[in-house]
Amino acid sequence: MKKLALLMAAVLGAAAHAGPPGLTVQDGVLLKDGKPYRGVGINYFDCFLRTLPNGTNTSYDAGFKTLAEYHIPFARFCATGFWPRDMQLYQSDRAEYFRRLDGIVRSAEKHSVGLIPSLFWHTSCVPDLVGEPVGAWADPQSKTCTWMRRYVREVVTRYQASPAIWAWEFGNEYSLAANLPNAKEHRAPVHPTLGTATNRTERDDLTFAMTRAAFIEFAKAVREHDAHRLVLTGDSFPRLSAWHQEHEGKWTHDTKAQFQEMLRKVNPDPVNGIGVHAYEDDDQRLAWLMEVSRELKKPVFVGEFGAQNATAAQVTKFHRLLKAITDAGVPLAALWVFELKQQPDFTVVPDGARAYQLEALRDWNLAHAAR
Repeated sequence: MKKLALLMAAVLGAAAHAGPPGLTVQDGVLLKDGKPYRGVGINYFDCFLRTLPNGTNTSYDAGFKTLAEYHIPFARFCATGFWPRDMQLYQSDRAEYFRRLDGIVRSAEKHSVGLIPSLFWHTSCVPDLVGEPVGAWADPQSKTCTWMRRYVREVVTRYQASPAIWAWEFGNEYSLAANLPNAKEHRAPVHPTLGTATNRTERDDLTFAMTRAAFIEFAKAVREHDAHRLVLTGDSFPRLSAWHQEHEGKWTHDTKAQFQEMLRKVNPDPVNGIGVHAYEDDDQRLAWLMEVSRELKKPVFVGEFGAQNATAAQVTKFHRLLKAITDAGVPLAALWVFELKQQPDFTVVPDGARAYQLEALRDWNLAHAAR
């Protein structure tokens, strides 16, 4: 009995040390299994989108197997349809829709690959589904936000016990569309055959106040069902002129203080991480970003970085970006993009021209896991 008691105590102690599943934050430090964590993963954008129209397409399983073989620890992916038409299955046969999403999660579990699902990737998908303008994201009582909260509840409660789920992310680069001086020229696309609205107006123009409101409502919805995991916006670096766009409607470049003010604004509580995307060499703004990270006690996720084509200059750029992210002390980053046929200049596959990037990520993760 004494030995059994000691064994149980050891098991319980190990479980307590491991902490909740996924990524968590304590005093600004990113944790996994109760320990500080750094990792570089990859975007597997369409792993779910490819099975939505065809439930027999489980090619993502071979993809997760490949990622595991390259010691790539996690993947960020689009966890709804991109266009409203992609959500027809959800509307007509929710059980089958989730059976296909279950396949993604179970495959990731099988191959020990973490997942960061981005739940509302495209800014206009949900508003178009419910017949509202994109600006409805700003209204907590809108049909858009009501739909968002329901979907968050369904997804988070379904998968919150899965070790494959590392974090929850709202969408993709919403703030890049905010307060554009030429907003009329960059409204959400109109493709009625894909289920979009038939026209756009100024009510479809986003502002930083709108995106901030949407981020807050999303994080609150997640926290109703998951008290622990990292919650992210999915945003990019603020535009170089973000502060001036909001306050003056101009493209004038921001100062350091203005850049940092916008970072705080678009990563509001209860969001507990800072999301950016980085495609250009920008060591200075990375340093400024890390200052805000320490101030807010929110770890940084560089949700996208990468280099186009496979020229010598682009190879050099990729290695520079990875080094800059490493040297800045960013704890989490994800390469753009794995197995995406629609972007031949960016897609990374083992037998392609950018296979060196998979090898670089493998070496990076092995080196840091050994420390």
